[in-house]
Amino acid sequence: LSQLGPQLPPRLAQQPWQLLYCTGRDGFSLRTLYRSGGAPGSPALLLIRDTEAQTFGAFLSSAIRCSRGFYGTGESFLFSFSPELKVFRWTGRNNFFVKGDVNLLMVGGGRGRFGLWLDGNLHHGGSQPCDTFDNETLSPREEFCVQDLELWGLA
Repeated sequence: LSQLGPQLPPRLAQQPWQLLYCTGRDGFSLRTLYRSGGAPGSPALLLIRDTEAQTFGAFLSSAIRCSRGFYGTGESFLFSFSPELKVFRWTGRNNFFVKGDVNLLMVGGGRGRFGLWLDGNLHHGGSQPCDTFDNETLSPREEFCVQDLELWGLA
C-alpha cells in the first residue's frame, strides 16, 4: 500500500485504508467479496498474489459490486510488481473499467480480452493486454491461480 499511495488520486493519497476482505480470513468466494466491497461509490484497492508469488491488482474508483454493465471512472488503473511497481492507466479508448456478476469479475477490456478477471470461487483468474489500460499481462502467465487476495477500502 505504501508504494501505491503516490499513484492514487491526490484526494485519496493521505486517506486511511482498511482491509475489507481477505481470502485468509474470509475464504474464497466472489459473492463474499461483493458483500464486503465497501460503501457504494467508495474506491477500492484489489491486491492479488498468485501461486508463482507475483503480486498485482487494480485500483477501482468505485466499490466492487455485481452489475449489468461496466462501471467506474478513468481514475481506475491496473498495476503489477514485477519486481518494481508498474502502473497501467486509462487510455481513453473505452470505458470498460469494472463489471461483475456471480461467476466473473472483470477489470478492463476490449476485443474480447480483459486486463484482469477472476472466477466465481476466486481460485482462478487471468490477465491479458486490453484496450482500457494498454497493460502488460500482470501475471507471469495469462491464466493464474490465486494464492491470496485482499480488498482494501477507505476507512
